[in-house]
Amino acid sequence: MIEAAPIILTALMERPAFERFDALRRAHFPPERNFIPAHITLFHHLPGTRAAEIAADVKDEARHHLAMEVRAVRLHMMGRGVSYVLESRELADFRTRLAERWAADLVPQDRQGWRPHVTVQNKVAPEAAEALHREMSAGFQPFGFEVQGATLWFYRGGPWEKIRDVRFRR
Repeated sequence: MIEAAPIILTALMERPAFERFDALRRAHFPPERNFIPAHITLFHHLPGTRAAEIAADVKDEARHHLAMEVRAVRLHMMGRGVSYVLESRELADFRTRLAERWAADLVPQDRQGWRPHVTVQNKVAPEAAEALHREMSAGFQPFGFEVQGATLWFYRGGPWEKIRDVRFRR
């Protein structure tokens, strides 16, 4: 039996926030390694063989929520890249409820503490990352944006394959 590709679950950002983060990612992520759009990972590796059940669980949780406020609170120097550190109690609670549903299926990376972020640069020389961190930090002001749902993706080793968006209720 061939096992289905693993599923990645990301937060569905409002369009202006996504465009802002994705433009930064396109500008600063090495193009030969930038296969995927800007994203907030909720889960890194869910069993693809359970895609229908996982989608149903996400839909069930999403129906209890309106759009969630998320704050980009600071920039983080990752060593070989830069990311925005995010905070949102609502989004963390949403993720926790899904993690409880899927506890038996979670890989170690998804069991450990969740640190929400958006990576705009990675896999560059430390000096380049330090320069971008200094540049972006100079004018940084915390800002908010909305998460409007979640997106399920299949991971097949390269660009992600979108399965579907699941929106929070309006």
